[in-house]
Amino acid sequence: MNRYYYDLHLHSCLSPCADDDNTPNNLAGMATLCGLNIVALTDHNTTKNCPAFFAAAKRYGIIAIAGMELTTSEDIHIICLFEELSDALRFDTALQKYRIPVKNREDIYGKQMVMDDEDNVIEVVENLLSNALTLSVDDVPKIVGEYNGICYPAHIDRQANGIISVLGTLPDIKGFAPCVEFHSAEKITEYSEKYELYGKKIIISSDTHYLGDMRDENDSFLIDDEPYSSALVRKKVFEYLKGNKV
Repeated sequence: MNRYYYDLHLHSCLSPCADDDNTPNNLAGMATLCGLNIVALTDHNTTKNCPAFFAAAKRYGIIAIAGMELTTSEDIHIICLFEELSDALRFDTALQKYRIPVKNREDIYGKQMVMDDEDNVIEVVENLLSNALTLSVDDVPKIVGEYNGICYPAHIDRQANGIISVLGTLPDIKGFAPCVEFHSAEKITEYSEKYELYGKKIIISSDTHYLGDMRDENDSFLIDDEPYSSALVRKKVFEYLKGNKV
């Protein structure tokens, strides 16, 4: 068994609200400096920077997970993660019919840059990525599952876009992984008692929008990783998030 430090909620320069310095290579480099071993890229409603991030992570010797922070029609943020990069990219394409086409205003919201594995800009996404999709929170698990992904509520301890602040409770939605994400560990006990989180796996992630937001090694998975491969470790992480032993 080995300990793997993680952060499963990072934004790149493709998210309009994230800093332009959050390039795939800079994120991977900062994760290494922070002592992290497993990191997920979760841009707003897109996975287009995941291929470049995977390449950067491989160079730095860390394990990448392809993901997305999806915004439901209720303005609730949901973390969606995929064991296979190809599934994440197919999911991105499938979401096109649920996106509301509103032109991005870079002067207000920020740039939306897709990069290659050398941090060259290969596309600037014209429509705003951070606005709500036409998918309700109840519909998200089904479509994520169709692309072999898992999903769970993001930063439930936050007022902005947290499922509890929006709905007033934590509903039992069929298809969610048995997990909830916290931004601050300080609120775990309070929320666990108030919203009966016992039995759920607690994921603590930074929701990094600036490189300085990323946290030093703190939260971890203990994984049986023999015989070692990055694919095996990634598989074990997903088994854990699904509620299985690792």
